[in-house]
Amino acid sequence: MGTEDKMRNMAEKAGGKAKEAVGRATGDRSTELKGKGEQVKSDLKQAGEKIKDAGKH
Repeated sequence: MGTEDKMRNMAEKAGGKAKEAVGRATGDRSTELKGKGEQVKSDLKQAGEKIKDAGKH
């Protein structure tokens, strides 16, 4: 996985955590769930990149 991809995934996950926290703090369940969804999406991308890297070696 390239450094750029890692940074992008980390930023996406951080944004998701922030959105989840804002949703929780304001009682906005929709925003909270969107934040959780962004985190899951980021985790899946990272897992896919690791699989691609493992296939290269």
